[in-house]
Order: sequence, then structure tokens, then C-alpha cells
Amino acid sequence: MTDMTAALRQPEARLGEPVNARTRWRTGQLLVAVVVLVIGAQIVWGLITNRRLRWDVVGQYLFSSTILDGLGLTIVLTVASMAIGIVLGSLLALMRISSNPVLARASQLYIWFFRGTPLLVQMLFWAFASAAFPTVSLGIPFGPVFVSWDTNTLISLFAAGLLALGLNEAAYVAEIVRAGIMSVDPGQLEAGQALGMTRRKLMSRIVARQAMRIVIPPLGNATILMLKTTSLVFTIALPELLTSAKIIYGNNFQQIPLLIVASIWYLALTTVLTFLQSRLEKRVGRGFSRSSRKTLPTREELV
Repeated sequence: MTDMTAALRQPEARLGEPVNARTRWRTGQLLVAVVVLVIGAQIVWGLITNRRLRWDVVGQYLFSSTILDGLGLTIVLTVASMAIGIVLGSLLALMRISSNPVLARASQLYIWFFRGTPLLVQMLFWAFASAAFPTVSLGIPFGPVFVSWDTNTLISLFAAGLLALGLNEAAYVAEIVRAGIMSVDPGQLEAGQALGMTRRKLMSRIVARQAMRIVIPPLGNATILMLKTTSLVFTIALPELLTSAKIIYGNNFQQIPLLIVASIWYLALTTVLTFLQSRLEKRVGRGFSRSSRKTLPTREELV
């Protein structure tokens, strides 16, 4: 009788173990959440009550015309650089997978060079290009020159910054697009060829539509990174957001408040871009199961 009672009690003990484990897990989660909230509240309170941060100065210059002009230039540089990067990068990706060895090697060489040299060095090179190339000429190699331009006139500081950002980004976009194209099932391409589809139709109707949902997330991340990378143009004296903040605090010596102003605007723009990226990912991801989606390496992983 005693053995039968013990046997009947064993299932109850086994059934009780997951409940206790689940309770301990929830308690641990609650404790971690409380600790995080306390630390977060302390950080926020410390920022608010720290008089040396001069929040009054932050409010004074947050919508300053100088700051807003710099913000506008930052947005223009981001959009234009990504446009150059996406168009040129897509072309380089197609060249990279081309059966023509000359095109494939040229693309590979471009990607190798621009990924292998620092962006800051490239930017300074474009800014001082006239020292090595006083004029830019167009004509027949080893023959007559048809037209020539002064390099300083042709490549302004804005053009130097834009070229450096756009050409450098194209190298990374090329690898992102190439990986997206290569992720498409080869069997679908074979099926399209069996139906008599041309290479152009295969790329537009089969490859592009499927590669898009894989390429969008890393391209969105690249755009957000580009937004912050535009701050490098301060080295060539372009008055974007950070440079505008530096100009102001160079006059009033309020470095920390003006850096906070720049950070607030960077965070605001990043939030907007993150929201747009999320909506775009959902839109292009319709009709595909979550398990079938692949991820591509980030730009940091490509470096």
C-alpha cells in the first residue's frame, strides 16, 4: 500500500517541477527588469538635473538657423550619397557576377580598392585632388584633348564630400546586392530559361523581386550608417550638422550643449529612417514566410 501511494505521488512531483522552474524564471525576469528600470531612471535623472549640461543652451540652439541649415545639408548628403551608392553598387554587382572576365575583374578591383582604403583618406584625396591633377581633360588617349576643366572649379568641397561618400558606399552596396542576387534559388532561373525568358526578364521578374526582400534590411542599415558618416565632411569644412554645431561652440565655448543638440537631431533622423525601414521591410516581405527569409552580413562584417 505504501509503495502504491509513493508511485501515485511521483507524477505530482514531476508535474510540479516545470511550474516551479517557470516561477523562478518569471521572478528572475522581474528582478532584471527592475534593475534595468532603476539604472535607466537614475541615468535620466542625472542627465536632467546636471546643470553643467546647460539644457537652456540646448533649447536655445536646437532650432537655430545655423543648425537647421547644417541639418539640411546632412540630409542632402545622405540621400545623394546613397543614390550614388545604390545605382553604382547595383551596376558593380551585375558586373561582378558577369560571365565577362574583364567586367568581373574590374568590379572586383573597384570593390577591393574602396573597401581597403579609409573613407577619410578618400575624402581628403578628393578635396586636394587639384594638387595632383590641376585639370581634368576629355579626349583620345595619347591623342588630342577635346575639352578641359579646372579641377578646383569642377570638384567643389561639396562635390568632394559627395564623391567620397557615394563612391565608397557603392563598394559595400555592390556586395549586398550581389549576395541578394546569389541567394535566389538557381532552380527558378533554370525554370525561367526553360520558359524562354530573356536574361533581362529573368533579372526583373524573378531575381529582383526576390532579392529585394533580402537586400532591403542591410541597405536600410547602410542608410542609417551613412547619415552618421556624413559627419566626416567636417574635415573638409563642409557646414553639415556637426560642423554647424562646432562653428557655434567655437564662438560661445558651449561645447557640450551644442554636441547634445547635434546628437538630438541625429537620433531624430535615425528614428525616422528606422521606422521607414521597418515599414518597407514589411511591404516587400509580404507573401514570404519568416522561416524562408535570409539575412545578409552587415557593413561592419563586410569590412
